[in-house]
Amino acid sequence: MVLFMLLVPAAASAADLNGAGLSGWWGIPFAGLLLSIALCPLLVPQFWHHHFGKLAAAWSLAFLLPCAVFFGFSTAVAGAVHAFLAEFIPFIILITALFVVAGGICVRGNLHGTPRLNTAILAIGTLLASFMGTTGAAMLMIRPLIRANDNRKHAAHIVVFFIFLVANAGGSLTPLGDPPLFLGFLKGVDFFWTVRNIFPETAFLCLTLLAIFYLLDSYYFHRREEVLPVDPTPDSGIWFEGKVNFVLLAVVVALVLMSGFWKSGIEFEVMGTPVALQNLVRDIALVVVILVSLAVTPAAARAGNEFSWGPILEVGKLFAGIFITIIPVIAMLRAGEAGAFGAVVRAVTSPSGQPIDSMYFWASGLLSSFLDNAPTYLVFFNTAGGDPQQLMTTFASTLAAISCGAVFMGANSYIGNAPNMMVKAIAEERGIRMPSFFGYMGWSCAILIPLFILMTFIFFRG
Repeated sequence: MVLFMLLVPAAASAADLNGAGLSGWWGIPFAGLLLSIALCPLLVPQFWHHHFGKLAAAWSLAFLLPCAVFFGFSTAVAGAVHAFLAEFIPFIILITALFVVAGGICVRGNLHGTPRLNTAILAIGTLLASFMGTTGAAMLMIRPLIRANDNRKHAAHIVVFFIFLVANAGGSLTPLGDPPLFLGFLKGVDFFWTVRNIFPETAFLCLTLLAIFYLLDSYYFHRREEVLPVDPTPDSGIWFEGKVNFVLLAVVVALVLMSGFWKSGIEFEVMGTPVALQNLVRDIALVVVILVSLAVTPAAARAGNEFSWGPILEVGKLFAGIFITIIPVIAMLRAGEAGAFGAVVRAVTSPSGQPIDSMYFWASGLLSSFLDNAPTYLVFFNTAGGDPQQLMTTFASTLAAISCGAVFMGANSYIGNAPNMMVKAIAEERGIRMPSFFGYMGWSCAILIPLFILMTFIFFRG
């Protein structure tokens, strides 16, 4: 009876969860899963590697089973169906499509890693990230960048800035770029809204980082004995293997655009969850793109990229758990100050009831630094009301602050965004001594945090 009172202040049997009637205890599975993602790879890496899927399933059941007991089996099932059909399945299909297509493009050859070339490679990767995803762009560009600099003594700083730019900030201009923005797109945010509304912030951050990198890399490059006497991989012409995937990448972009512009007016309802025809067509076509890429890409191209299914399987299992456990959190946030998270709502809201953009920027950003940035974006999207039309217009500056915080500050730590750890692992495999977890945060605190403070005064004063 005590547990019942803690979990459900007032017994309810409604079909939908009433966020105002939920205790904060319902957020424990979501918090537990995110803390597991943040801490287990550091504290128990072997256990995490073998059992992360089981942990995600356990935290999901920690919500679904009590939900079924207290609110009814149909409510629990309907919530899970909505989470999967409306969010998880479209999300994982797009991520997989970008991962498979990008993984089929192998850059062969080698160039000489000068400060000018390195800055150009970072700039190209930053631009590509918004069109092929931060994961796709990072996997495409990191190996050529490492090869170009394998004759230098200092290369860790190159990889650190690569994580800042290509694995994070570069993905801020389209829903294809970073998972948080695609979730916003699924919620109803216009495809081109981000490029129209956060281009100045993105340009400021990326151009400033590129300038800082060029100066730092020039300092290292011109030091005595920086360049090794023998280049492990002599310079040669650049060429691409698996070029057919560039065409398939264009098809992916076209399909996402199609689902945003074509309003068929036809919907199928599954346990109360509407599935629009245009979204169904998009997802089926993306699966076809995945199969075509796997069939037509030369095996040597994927071998050259050391392609494996491990990263996407990890993302799929973890996000399945995230989308389930976040259900009660979103319900409580939508309840506003009447919900259990009223303190969070008050912290980002002025006494007059208006959102405080600077608080949204830092709150979404700091959580994205250590938790996954996609669910963090969802949390604050719903804290700000969850109405895409209102957020794109009346509260456009607030949505911009949430988007920038979630995408940009994912670079603050290795665990802020999935590509960060992947890039670190690849660099270490190639013999680069990367900073430790806290060593990397030393870089981000010295370079990124001052820039974010400056951006707050320039762009998010409201």
